[in-house]
Amino acid sequence: MNLKDMFINFFVSKGHKQIPSAPVVPENDPSVLFNTAGMQPLIPYLMGETHPYGTRLCDYQKCVRTNDLESIGDTTHHTFFEMLGNWSLGDYFKEESISWSFEFLTKVLNIPVEKLAVTVFEGEGNVPFDETSYQKWLSLGIKESRIAKTVKDNFWIAGESGPCGPDTEIFYYKGENVPDVFDPEDNMWVEIWNNVFMQYYKDKDGNITDLPKKNVDTGMGVERTTAILEGVNDNYKSSIWKDVIDLICKISNLPYEGNELSMRVIADHLRTAVFISADPAGIKPSNTDQGYILRRLIRRAIRHAKKLNIDINSDWEEQIARVILDKYKVYYKELEDNYNIVLDVLRNEKVKFNRTLEKGLREFEKVATKDIDGVTAFHLFDTYGFPIELTEELARERNLNVDIEGFKNKFKEHQELSRTASAGKFKGGLAGNGEIETKYHTATHLLNAALKEVVSKDVHQKGSNITSERMRFDFSCDHKLSDEEKTKTEELVNKWIQEGLEVRCDEMKKEEAIKSGAECMFIEKYPDIVTVYSIGNVSKELCGGPHVKNTNELGTFKIVKEEASSAGVRRIKAILE
Repeated sequence: MNLKDMFINFFVSKGHKQIPSAPVVPENDPSVLFNTAGMQPLIPYLMGETHPYGTRLCDYQKCVRTNDLESIGDTTHHTFFEMLGNWSLGDYFKEESISWSFEFLTKVLNIPVEKLAVTVFEGEGNVPFDETSYQKWLSLGIKESRIAKTVKDNFWIAGESGPCGPDTEIFYYKGENVPDVFDPEDNMWVEIWNNVFMQYYKDKDGNITDLPKKNVDTGMGVERTTAILEGVNDNYKSSIWKDVIDLICKISNLPYEGNELSMRVIADHLRTAVFISADPAGIKPSNTDQGYILRRLIRRAIRHAKKLNIDINSDWEEQIARVILDKYKVYYKELEDNYNIVLDVLRNEKVKFNRTLEKGLREFEKVATKDIDGVTAFHLFDTYGFPIELTEELARERNLNVDIEGFKNKFKEHQELSRTASAGKFKGGLAGNGEIETKYHTATHLLNAALKEVVSKDVHQKGSNITSERMRFDFSCDHKLSDEEKTKTEELVNKWIQEGLEVRCDEMKKEEAIKSGAECMFIEKYPDIVTVYSIGNVSKELCGGPHVKNTNELGTFKIVKEEASSAGVRRIKAILE
């Protein structure tokens, strides 16, 4: 039985309900490009909303982190990973949480107690030492010398203020001779599980008070724990990756040893690309937001495939993707539903990138009349996808030098910009919730309803992007709209605006919302309790808001442009005057 199944079975036996994994692209959360942690989709419930599955929950969650793609290639980091989590929403607290974590590790996974150590919160300011957790670990048989009292990394808060509390982290020693005294700074001790106890509320002035309802939030990484259980110091040698790495070895006709970096990058990046392109959000490679990350992942995998002398024009990427899809579709239905879409995305981007590389070779011929400076080398890398190694190799053939230091400096500048962009807000969907953006958001619902009446009842929203200047709306449609269709759509939206229709908001279970006729393309991407916005009798959609109270607040709706977005998808740009 695999680790995910063992974890879920154990916590279900302790009265937990399994909840479905949220999509990798978060719904109505403009602050991030991807779900980066297991608890992220549960924030509304940790903040006090009632969960329809009750107060004890468990799951495995798909996560994507891409702050620094260039660091991928070592033994432990991944851009896509799975988190196991169990939660208590105002139900059990520290004693039960710690007992069950200990029982799962030592009785279900059979990890020897001697291999485990823990950290507990030492206390700081007006937050006391976590005596309860300390005593509980002692009672379970963890020696005093294996419990470290720390402040660093042992207190959790989501932002400047809000629910917060101490946590206790569980570590495993990956060497043979386990030291008697636990040193959290020793890299041989690997953190495998974190139990967060949200028992306080911190206000904006820094005052901390007890929460009336205390929560537990835990997280354990599937990849890291699997490697530990199987006794390997390289995650890519574990059963999670073995089939993919073996296939890359077969395709390249090369051994893993000596080619680890490129093989890890290909395995990791293609797995992440599979999950992003299978997501209900319908992400395609592009030069912005999630599409930009997807493009970079695929292109970096292709560059490393070239290093292994893989024939790029063969179906190498499809072979690898099929192994990944077949393995994970048992757990994630969207992989089965979008199986062929994933293969198309990878193939199309590969073809496009190969053309770019050919252009790069022509560009190289133009600049290879003298030594190549750092700016030119970086231009070849950034614009044409030329790895610096390829530029060096081609330059060597012509007895030319390449300014590697200059390239590295330009590359570092680029990394800083990328990191800043990743840390910044996702500038799409509901990035701004100001008055004008709120009006535009309501207008997208009216536009969706109007297109269903004018064009076809089968029209569905495929995406939207809202700024304070305009709205952009993508929808399924197999033809360019005629002038008559555009005029009728515009007139219908304005008719509903002038009628002063009330905008109503209701919360209900997801299943009830669908039964009531609410519009929803991708049911999997919505949480269990949903918000349904109704505009008079003309529109009813699952949505996170925000919206105006009445359509008469919107002004005059005007279509500025209608164009193709992608195959079978049209795009309307419109404004409110």
